[in-house]
Amino acid sequence: MMRVIAGVVCLVLAGSITEGFKTDQQKENKRVEQQSPIKFVKSETLPPAVGYSQTALVNKGRFVYIAGQVAMDTSGKLVGPGDFHAQAKQTFENLKAALAANGATFDNVVKLNSYFVDIKNAPAFREVRDQYVNVANPPVSTAVEVRRLVREEWLLEVEAVAVVPE
Repeated sequence: MMRVIAGVVCLVLAGSITEGFKTDQQKENKRVEQQSPIKFVKSETLPPAVGYSQTALVNKGRFVYIAGQVAMDTSGKLVGPGDFHAQAKQTFENLKAALAANGATFDNVVKLNSYFVDIKNAPAFREVRDQYVNVANPPVSTAVEVRRLVREEWLLEVEAVAVVPE
């Protein structure tokens, strides 16, 4: 009989410890959710979006607006003349540097606007972009083909908006 009582007491204690752990875990999960200033929202009322998010909700934080970046290195020299892939890589390295200068990373990027001289380069662009952005929650994005950019040798330009937690 004592063994049965001891067993029941052990089970009750184990259950209360597990419940306490679950409660603590739920509180921690809620705290982490509350810390994130960005929520990428998916809606069944919008068409499917492959490789980008359609909407993002920002509930707090500092906005960082990054001007269009191109494939120029720190000395002002063009990287990858005529090579879209090389230009895309340098463009994203420049975005990365601009984000870092503001205490941000690509995880903070809410919006990307991309301007292509030839939209046929979009698959190569996505290949490079996906090495930088959070592909599980990609930024809201717009891609546009333009007749030309400010300098004829530029093949693309990308601007970004990021939100940094306060």
